[in-house]
Amino acid sequence: MKWTQFFIPTSKEVPTDAVVPSHQLMIRAGIIRQVVAGAYTYLPLGYRALRKAENI
Repeated sequence: MKWTQFFIPTSKEVPTDAVVPSHQLMIRAGIIRQVVAGAYTYLPLGYRALRKAENI
């Protein structure tokens, strides 16, 4: 499967509302997305990583 067929919205610019470096990287990598102020949701890549970490 090609990379363009996955739902991983990556970004090159640093989000202005994110202050913590790990938060900036997770948004840029397409792991999480802000739904409303203060609430985030995992995107498919982040959800898969979370499930794999739970199984360890």
